[in-house]
Amino acid sequence: MASSAIFSSLRRRKSPTFQAFVTPVDWSEMALLATLTAVSSEIVSSFSGKSWVFQRRNSRSLVRKIEVFVVLFEYVGELGLNLPKSAVVCFQEMYILLYRSKILLDYCVQSSKLWLLLQNHSISGQFHDLNQEILTLLDVFPWDDLDLSDDVMEQIELLQKQSRKAKLLIDKQDEVLRCKFYSFLDEFEGGRIPESVELYRFFVERLGIMDVKSFMVEIEFLEEQIVNHDGDIEPMASVLNGFVAMTRYSRFLIFGFENDEMEGGFCKNKKVKRRLSSQTYDRSSITRWMEEGHCTCPKTGQILLHTQLVPNRALRNLIVQWCTTHGVPYDPPENSEYSSENFAAPSASKAAIEANRATSRLLIKELANGSQGAKNVAAREIRLLAKTGRDNRAYIAEAGAIPYLNALLSSDSSFAQENSVTAILNLSIYEKNKCQIVSEPGCLGSIVDVLRNGFTTEARENAAATLFSLSAVHDYKKRISEIDGAAEALAGLLMDGTPRGKKDAVTALFNLSTHSDNCLKMVESGAVTALVRALGVEGVAEEAAGALALIVRQPVGAEAVGNDEMAVAGLVGMMRSGRPKAKENAVVALLELCRGGGTATTQRVLKAPSLSGLLQSLLFTGTKRARRKAASLARVFQRCENASLHFGGVGLDYAFPGNSTASRDSGFAGDVSIPMPISVPVL
Repeated sequence: MASSAIFSSLRRRKSPTFQAFVTPVDWSEMALLATLTAVSSEIVSSFSGKSWVFQRRNSRSLVRKIEVFVVLFEYVGELGLNLPKSAVVCFQEMYILLYRSKILLDYCVQSSKLWLLLQNHSISGQFHDLNQEILTLLDVFPWDDLDLSDDVMEQIELLQKQSRKAKLLIDKQDEVLRCKFYSFLDEFEGGRIPESVELYRFFVERLGIMDVKSFMVEIEFLEEQIVNHDGDIEPMASVLNGFVAMTRYSRFLIFGFENDEMEGGFCKNKKVKRRLSSQTYDRSSITRWMEEGHCTCPKTGQILLHTQLVPNRALRNLIVQWCTTHGVPYDPPENSEYSSENFAAPSASKAAIEANRATSRLLIKELANGSQGAKNVAAREIRLLAKTGRDNRAYIAEAGAIPYLNALLSSDSSFAQENSVTAILNLSIYEKNKCQIVSEPGCLGSIVDVLRNGFTTEARENAAATLFSLSAVHDYKKRISEIDGAAEALAGLLMDGTPRGKKDAVTALFNLSTHSDNCLKMVESGAVTALVRALGVEGVAEEAAGALALIVRQPVGAEAVGNDEMAVAGLVGMMRSGRPKAKENAVVALLELCRGGGTATTQRVLKAPSLSGLLQSLLFTGTKRARRKAASLARVFQRCENASLHFGGVGLDYAFPGNSTASRDSGFAGDVSIPMPISVPVL
């Protein structure tokens, strides 16, 4: 499993053509020999005399073997003989062997030093396997059928002898370094921090990692392996996370914070981090999680950007292939594209947690006393550390980062502002940190200032997301809405922001709308108008309808929504073409609008085109709550003065699914009521 993973990684990094991994059966003998000569010569010229960091003896030995092949291919090509079929087959196999050799040598050149160290045994095994394949080809090759010169045969026989004697070679010096690397991990695992002088000797003197950029390359390469090969290589991802955390700590301990390529290094690192945060869950479990009202990832605690389920077809196909290969029956759940297993990523190791704690202390020290440049770097790194892991979020806040991050919100540096507000967002995902953020003097106001006047789009969007995260606590909803300009800025972002900005804004407004005392603020700030306009915007319409359904429960909200000429049409349109949850929110909003908007508003809803048909459709196909609300709304219409004209005067006794009582719903009962048989029109 490990060897196949390594060669899979090699192919991804070099991206050779498919023909490099299949036998070239259609080539002529001369074309095959010419290609073999070219490939083997390229390997020798590229890698002969190269200064190898690791796998020195294995690499040089393989190159020397290929040098003999160059002599063989050139000599046979010059003879121009008609080769026996057995010789052609052996040459075809040599073609594959040469490409595998080239890829392995490339890998040893291009991979990070730490990764080569961790894979010392596995990569050494790859070299040994290639040597055994070379020996096999030499043993079965029909040498007697070729008229080779004595000197060529002498080299071939020497190569056979050397290959036969060769054993698995694991370089002792490389192994000492690998064990040293693991010993550092053991120290962090035990709660001890290795001596700084030892870390310096290991990374700088022994490995030659001489600057910040080199450290960043090492860290990002390890993170890439976690993403690409989770579960199919050694060490496992949880252990690799420990090595990443330890290397990041050593980077700051050794080189500090000043000589950092902030923008370039951050962008690449951020990309890897985002990929690391993705999770896979079975459909029923994640659906139940969201239906219970959760708006965060159950694994990472991050706020979900949307609630749409995306099938992981790649994982499903792998499962199907494995089951087919091993004769295991595969019966996926009915109407589901997910398997019944949970494939969450492994959690961080204790060593990773301890190393991240040590790093956090260094970062917060720089936030407190460092130069402006050092503070900028520290804010970025805290942002990244707080992106994943409850332990990281808890410790960073406990260690006192929030006051210093708050101070950076008003920085003249767009880089510092964006990273500090995003760091606060990531910290706020941990419930216990919300109180610290809200209680920090001036912090809420500074977040709103970033939302209104932030230097970058991402800073403004993340400020909105922070308000959404904090407003998950009921007591903070009113405090946020009372900050001058908060609701107005969210409404503006919903109207004019990017798709992601609109999503951040609408979710924050939805949370604020759940507090009844905020209704007047929603109206005065223009949030109601923004929510109504959002009914026709893909990606935010569902949440907008949900917020309006809450706002219209208050008389001032019902009046404001009822007076907006686009409100009813937007809600009815959502009932026609929205997703099930969107249709549910729309019918709830219309029902609440009729309850609180008065006769004129009810008549406006009543006259909406096609509403009767949409209601009847919803009664049969909607969610349980949507069917209940649709039934209540139909009864409201039936009691209105001109309802019989609108509904054609035709009635149908409809028994709502799940009825268990003979009492009749008044049409104005709460969610807990159970609608009873009603009369609805036949279209």
